[in-house]
Amino acid sequence: MASSERLRHAWGVHSVTVVETKPGFVELRMTGYDVLRRVRMPRKARPHDMVVPVAVREDGTAFERDYRKAPMALTLGANHSGKSMYQRNLIKGLAQLPVALVGIDCKRGVEQSAFAPRLSALVTTPDDAASLLGALVSEMEERFDLLSRRGVSDLWELPDEVRPVPVVVLVDEVAELFLISSKKDEERRERIVTALIRLAQMARAIGIYLEICGQRFGSDLGKGATMLRAQLTGRVVHRVNDKQTAEMGLADVAPDAVPATTLIQMNRPGTAVAADVSGGWSKIRTPNTSRDEVAAVCREFAQLVPELPFLDPFRPYVPAPASTAGPSLVKPRPVTE
Repeated sequence: MASSERLRHAWGVHSVTVVETKPGFVELRMTGYDVLRRVRMPRKARPHDMVVPVAVREDGTAFERDYRKAPMALTLGANHSGKSMYQRNLIKGLAQLPVALVGIDCKRGVEQSAFAPRLSALVTTPDDAASLLGALVSEMEERFDLLSRRGVSDLWELPDEVRPVPVVVLVDEVAELFLISSKKDEERRERIVTALIRLAQMARAIGIYLEICGQRFGSDLGKGATMLRAQLTGRVVHRVNDKQTAEMGLADVAPDAVPATTLIQMNRPGTAVAADVSGGWSKIRTPNTSRDEVAAVCREFAQLVPELPFLDPFRPYVPAPASTAGPSLVKPRPVTE
C-alpha cells in the first residue's frame, strides 16, 4: 500500500489499489483513467436481498450498502458535498425491496417529503421524532419476544411466514435531534438519544437498521453522541469543512482514510470515502440522481409499503393523483408525547 503511489507514476496510470486476497497474496488493481469523473453504475448492479448499490468505487466496481454486514451506518458531509445525493440513491434502491422505510427529517420534511408514497412513516419535528423512536423501541422489544418464543437469535432465522418485515430508519441532519433551545427540551432530547442508542446497540438482530446523516457528529453535540457513533459500523464521509469532522467519521475505524477525505474537491460533489470497522476503505462517488427521479420510483413501488400498525400514526400524507376521483390518503396527526 505504501508503494502504490510510486507504482501509479511508474506505470503511468490513474490509480493503483491493493487488495489482500489471502495470506501471502495481494491483488494490484490498476485504473487507467478517472472513473469517478463521470459516474456510471455497472449494469449488473441491482438491489437484492438487503444489499443496495449506491455508488461507484474508483476501481469501477459498485459500492454496495449491505445491511446484513453493516446494519448501522453514519454518513457525514458539508453542504453541497453530495450527502443528500447519497441518501437519494439509497432510498431509490430500498424502495424496490420489501422493507419498511421510516423517515426522520427535521428540516420540515424538505428532503424526504417527496418520497412519501413509499414511506411507512415520516416525522418532521423533534417532538414527533421522539414519539416515533419510542414506538420503534417498543416494536424492537416485541420482536425480541418473538425470537425468544421461536428459540432463535436472529430475524433471518425465522420462517418466511412469521418473519417481520425489516425496517430502515433514515435520519437526515441528526444534529437537530441532539440540539436543544431551552431547558424544557432536555427531557425530549434524553428520550431521543436513549432510544437511538438502544436501537443502534440491539436492533440489528430483529431487522431494524439505522441510517444516520449529518454535517458533524461528535462530542460537541452533547451527551450520548460519541456512544451512538461507536455503534455505527458503516462510515461514508463526503467533503467536510475541517479535518476534525473527517476524524469524527473515520479516525476510529480507518485512520489512513482521513487525509483522503480532506483532499476531496468542491467541484466533485458526491465524492466520498467509504470505510468500515475492518479498517479497509475506498473512494466512491454517487451518480447524479434528481429528487424527481427518486420520487417517481417511490410512486412506482408504493404497493410495497407493508402493513405495520405501530407506524400508522406516523404515516405521511400522500395526495391522490389528479386523474383519480375520490378522497386521498390522509394520515392521522402524530400525537406528541
